Amino acid sequence: MNYGYIRVSTEKQTVENQRFEITQFCERNHLSIDGWIEETVSGTKEYKKRKLGTLLHNIGKGDLIISTELSRLGRTLFMIMEILSYCMDHGCQVWTVKDGYRLGNDIQAKVLAFAFGIAAEIERNLISQRTKEALRRLKAEGKLVGRDFGTRPRQSTYRLYRHEKYIRQRLEEGMSQREIARRLHCSRNTLALYMKSFMMEEEE
Repeated sequence: MNYGYIRVSTEKQTVENQRFEITQFCERNHLSIDGWIEETVSGTKEYKKRKLGTLLHNIGKGDLIISTELSRLGRTLFMIMEILSYCMDHGCQVWTVKDGYRLGNDIQAKVLAFAFGIAAEIERNLISQRTKEALRRLKAEGKLVGRDFGTRPRQSTYRLYRHEKYIRQRLEEGMSQREIARRLHCSRNTLALYMKSFMMEEEE
């Protein structure tokens, strides 16, 4: 069985670009997709709690998962490696379109997996660091910062900035935004606005 896996981070993003790239890739390689798995979820969320986890639970030896790139599987090095390791243990192949990656049981595939994962991790960390530095500079200058979504973030969202690590960890654990907001003593809307204005900068 050949599966096409597509993931986007927000409802504002479309799955069509990824579907098109995978379809074109299959045509070039004389492959067909037996089933599509699409989901709108952050790649930081534990993969076992995503549709990807259900797919992995049901795969068999010789099955093939095709995605546009490794970062669609997960947003951290360890998560990607855990997924690839699981697939290798179950005899499942993973191919990516943009990375040109082919998962097999040979040492070369394992080395490539580490290389791609490390490169993606470094790039995200650099983007995150630059974003935070820019936010700190603008806040020091007394400017109201955030992305323009038609409304300006309320001042109450800024106090959540120091809780970003906590928020990300809870989201990875699968905790609902409503529960996170309750623990941080703020409204669900305030938390959502903070995430949209600041945290989503790093998601693709």
